[in-house]
Amino acid sequence: MDNPLFIGVIFVPLLCAALGLLIGRYRTLQHLLIFGGGVIAWLCSLLLLAANFESGVQIYRLGGWPPPYGIVFVADKLSAVFAAMATTVVMAGLLYTLGCKDKCVTYPAFMPLFATMGVGLSGALYTGDIFTLFVFIELMVVSSTALVAVSDNRLGLEAAIKYLFISAMGSLFLLLAIGSIYTTFGTLTIADIARKLATGERPLLAQAAAVMLTCAFLLKSAVFPFHFWQPDFHTTAPTPVHAVLSSVVVKVGVYGLMRMVTTLFIAEAPVIQNLLVVLGVIGIFFGSLGALRTYDAKRMLAYSTFGQIGFILVAIGWGTPLALVGALVYAVNHSFIKSALLMLTGVVSSRTYGKTATKREIGGVGKGMVLTSILYLLGGMALAGIPPLNGFISKVALIQGGIEAQGWLALGLAVAAGLITLQYMIGTWSLLFQQPPDEGVKAKPYGDAQYAPLFLISLCVIFGIYAAPLIDVATRTVADLGDPTVYIRAVFGG
Repeated sequence: MDNPLFIGVIFVPLLCAALGLLIGRYRTLQHLLIFGGGVIAWLCSLLLLAANFESGVQIYRLGGWPPPYGIVFVADKLSAVFAAMATTVVMAGLLYTLGCKDKCVTYPAFMPLFATMGVGLSGALYTGDIFTLFVFIELMVVSSTALVAVSDNRLGLEAAIKYLFISAMGSLFLLLAIGSIYTTFGTLTIADIARKLATGERPLLAQAAAVMLTCAFLLKSAVFPFHFWQPDFHTTAPTPVHAVLSSVVVKVGVYGLMRMVTTLFIAEAPVIQNLLVVLGVIGIFFGSLGALRTYDAKRMLAYSTFGQIGFILVAIGWGTPLALVGALVYAVNHSFIKSALLMLTGVVSSRTYGKTATKREIGGVGKGMVLTSILYLLGGMALAGIPPLNGFISKVALIQGGIEAQGWLALGLAVAAGLITLQYMIGTWSLLFQQPPDEGVKAKPYGDAQYAPLFLISLCVIFGIYAAPLIDVATRTVADLGDPTVYIRAVFGG
């Protein structure tokens, strides 16, 4: 039976975005309308997640057409967890926007573009059709590119143009994979492809499609060697956009890789997973050292994303049930931590007259911002894995997965790199909030954009002190991933 909650996640925000364009001159009304659409999407995604655990995989056949002839949206446990995480961060980003003082937020197209970026993200996670996956990813890319291009940062347009060209390469990989799969199997429905791949046959371009899909998802996650676009693009983005880009948009690639090795290309999974371990370790050290040495507080967090995605890739590469549980827990917790830290950095940088996050100009600007300082310190400790915050739970889950997989070398390197995270986060917190501002530096009063990071940091504390529900969700998700027929039977019935 079709679940109408998918309409609330995907089509309600899309409708709010369209209506928002029509009432662009009434800025307050537009912002409240689109924020309301984001809240509806968030609540519906949580209900879909709950329905999945209560009644099994949820589907919605667009237009009533049965798969593989029509488009189908599928919320198995993996996509439901990722979508609930994504809509939570997008909703928080919209909440931050309501109190944001950046000039670009006042543009009539800003909030509609933000909403369509969220729709593209949710659609990419829920779709059960590989071509529709391409469509939603392109909607997300075009929206985020436009949002960065209108940024108050003068380098925003340059970064957006760079990303547009790099994204075209990722789109090419994805389109070539889609063409190869359709030529080989005559279908684009993920469940149908999985059913045919499960026979063990690899006709024509099947393995070539696996290579191209892997490249496309690595690029979307900004994984080495496809990482070079990310710091410029994310750093110049408006703060609420950056908070979504660096925390959940990059997780589309992570989701795609997990779907590949657990549902589609199971026979090729060991080769892909070995590659992910190597690239993950490189990413951990490259991102950590880049964050340690960079000159900008936002850019530091963008580099940090390299390292955090590296931890997740290593866990996926180990491939054991405990390691996959660790990857899921890490992905969810990182999203909340990173988006909160970026919003808090935006709150501080908005006090400077140049709205800059350059360390030499922002040092001491946060002195006297007691709540922001406490939230930033908690977020930094969570990112470094200090108990009792959720980042500690992520690290413990990762270590347990590494022990089960006996990946001693990668595990040792990952734990060592975690100490670098603590160093650059505490150093930045001290720079922003503890030292007195330089002589001549004037700070403006700060606005009411702290509600969103307060909400996210609260989640970090809750999932650290009371981690059992998240661990249980991740464990049951991995149990379902161990049997790909669960997904296939739900889409085709029987």
